[in-house]
Amino acid sequence: MIRYIEEQDRTAWNLLDRHLPDNGFEEKVRTKQGYVYVKDGEIIGVLRYNLFWDNTPFCTLLFVDRKYRGQGYGWQLMEHWEQEMRSKGYGMVMTSTQVDENAQYFYRKLGYKDAGGFTIDVPGYEQPEELILIKALT
Repeated sequence: MIRYIEEQDRTAWNLLDRHLPDNGFEEKVRTKQGYVYVKDGEIIGVLRYNLFWDNTPFCTLLFVDRKYRGQGYGWQLMEHWEQEMRSKGYGMVMTSTQVDENAQYFYRKLGYKDAGGFTIDVPGYEQPEELILIKALT
């Protein structure tokens, strides 16, 4: 079952998403910009998003517990999110991943296209190039 994130999910969410601060979690609950995948009463996957340019849904995190990967749960979370974004009238969605991560292949299988990238070389924040991917919802 996929549903919106709720305050009661905080502990389980934090086990899967180590990047979202407490006030960010509260914001996702309030704005309904986060989803959990619940299987047999356990949260096994999470997806959160925001609006890029304040008008384009951007998936900022998709994470499925390691023991459940490769079984279609990530695909189901993305499909659920895309359908909801479509129902809200959005015509395009975005996401990103580092170029050294395998997630880019997953997103391409879902129909996402490369749309460029950027490199962060600020001391203390360095990372490999960030690849931006887009998908039309029409």
